[in-house]
Amino acid sequence: MSGPDALKKAFVKSYGCQMNAYDAARMADVLGGQGYAATDKVEEADVIVLNTCHIREKAAEKVYSELGRLRVLKTERAARGHDTRIVVAGCVAQAEGGEILSRAPAVDVVVGPQSYHRLPDLLARSHRGRVVDTEFPVEDKFDHLPARRSRGVSAFLTVQEGCDKFCAFCVVPYTRGAEVSRSVAAVVAEAEKLALAGVREVTLIGQNVNAYHGDGADGGTAGLPDLIRAVAAIPGIVRIRYTTSHPNDMGADLIRAHAEVPALMPYLHLPVQSGSDRVLAAMNRKHTGDQYRRLIARVRAARPDVALSSDFIVGFPGESDADFSDTMRLVSEIGFESAYSFKYSPRPGTPAAERADAVPEAVMAERLAALQGLLDAQRHAYQRAAVGRTLDVLVEKAGRRPGQVAGKTPHLLAVQFDAPASRIGEVVPVRIVETGSNSLFGAPVPEAAAA
Repeated sequence: MSGPDALKKAFVKSYGCQMNAYDAARMADVLGGQGYAATDKVEEADVIVLNTCHIREKAAEKVYSELGRLRVLKTERAARGHDTRIVVAGCVAQAEGGEILSRAPAVDVVVGPQSYHRLPDLLARSHRGRVVDTEFPVEDKFDHLPARRSRGVSAFLTVQEGCDKFCAFCVVPYTRGAEVSRSVAAVVAEAEKLALAGVREVTLIGQNVNAYHGDGADGGTAGLPDLIRAVAAIPGIVRIRYTTSHPNDMGADLIRAHAEVPALMPYLHLPVQSGSDRVLAAMNRKHTGDQYRRLIARVRAARPDVALSSDFIVGFPGESDADFSDTMRLVSEIGFESAYSFKYSPRPGTPAAERADAVPEAVMAERLAALQGLLDAQRHAYQRAAVGRTLDVLVEKAGRRPGQVAGKTPHLLAVQFDAPASRIGEVVPVRIVETGSNSLFGAPVPEAAAA
């Protein structure tokens, strides 16, 4: 067996959204505080954490497939005298709880997204028996998490969790609970520590982040625009983004912040899901296609250069050819820099999963291909329009080849160019010279020319 002084290692893998990426990093921090060194080699890990997503069926099944492989690894390590603890965390854990223990005998701990601050205690208890913790604790998990360990120039920062919208296709209200927001003071304190550690760009995240309603400095309730302005005042933070949002919470004050706060980047991810009013009503989205169009027009009036991103579901139960045509028309009329599009996937326990008017798989596949073709054409056109322009790039990391660095424009376009690694963390004006399949290529502009 591993001796008490042996170096312990932890492997954390995250599936799904940015919230999961944040939670995975915080779990690594929790384990780091218990003496576990992070590793990207699962075969040498003493603790393996799969931080799971339950939004789509295939995402959940990927976890069970992975657990089958980990069962073999756990047995092989045991034969060499090494103990291995396997943890399933996140939304699949919250939704399926003890069923995971039945389907995956190698799992030692199942922990929901509101309880991972208890991970050290749960691991200790797992030596006496397998453990499930999917309660929604009274205490704020953020009060129990250790100091963050910065991992780069850009960082996610959770400010809000849960959702009260109850879209007919979505499990988030059931796996993450009701909307809860952190206080402005707590978010600012974490952002200040990130800035001191070298973070220059902060993305404020939540399941429905523009519904943020945290305690403000004056004892009242602060909205997301107030929080954005508070974070923008932190020395060292030069860029702010937020995701994911709901159209019904995109108020005039938040739109105004896009015009008034220089650090708030001209990029908005605002899921619409469908262009059909009939489908939107069935989805319980509580907005229409035209309301979304008018909202986008207001955002563009405030910030004309804003880049738009969205989410789309094709094949929602009962979706007709005419409904899908409405979606294609909305996409054509608005134009998106990027988007996420998926075939509808029924999630147990959601209202849509009970419907009997499923769209045939072949029809869904055909519609998805058509939608993605249009979205890809818009994405490539947006990238081509950047050629010849000089854009500010926040350098985040080394590039794919020696002497190259990579970063993002204000509109979240990936750019690679030749420069020394010493420029990581700087905002560099870069003239875009060509496009690639997923990124742009450019050359840094001398300071005198950029002035």
